[in-house]
Amino acid sequence: MSTLRYRYQTIEFGNLTIEFGNLDIHLRTLRNRQEYSDDDGVAARLGIHSSNWSLYGVVWASGEMLARLMLEEHEIEGKRILEVGCGIGLASLVLNRRDADITATDYHPNAEAFLEENTRLNNGRKIPFVRTGWGDELTELGKFDLIIGCDLVYEYDQAELLASFVDQHAKPRCMVLILDPGRIHHRRFSNSMIERGYSHQQGTPDDVRTLTQPLRGSDKFQVHRYTRC
Repeated sequence: MSTLRYRYQTIEFGNLTIEFGNLDIHLRTLRNRQEYSDDDGVAARLGIHSSNWSLYGVVWASGEMLARLMLEEHEIEGKRILEVGCGIGLASLVLNRRDADITATDYHPNAEAFLEENTRLNNGRKIPFVRTGWGDELTELGKFDLIIGCDLVYEYDQAELLASFVDQHAKPRCMVLILDPGRIHHRRFSNSMIERGYSHQQGTPDDVRTLTQPLRGSDKFQVHRYTRC
């Protein structure tokens, strides 16, 4: 029996577009970042340290920012979309409410169960999920028109692994949108993407005051868009 303690919350997305109006996303998350349960040692065998075990299961400000951008992103019709490192999957849940063709992936073994429960709480269609690491040679994911993620590159080796993973799953014409809070290794990721033939643009979020929690380092926070045509 799981000893995890949960938190139930609703994140309100304001009247950002005439088409969608107000949108509420209901979530079951871990109660806090001190929760831990790996009795079978699955996460440990995957190399997930106990200090990082809970990071997938809470709402981060950068994840909320990505979800708000996905509510405003109008060019989704006919596009196959992948969320990389989805964690609690807030952006995927928003896109699912918009009837987007969204697939989610994360390395953590518990992410899929939380995504399924949160999809149920929002009366949504099942979101395809594949648990995989960026270094895995073969996945069941396929190719995508739009690949999204937030705060992904916080270790040196992750930059090249992520760039290779993204490129593996990008269609010849693809947009990659990554939010980053100024991690020092993200520049290496950007350089690797440019070497692979992507153009790169970056800018600051429009308005972080809509977030339900402070966005730390908001002065360094950047929205990166990589495009290959």
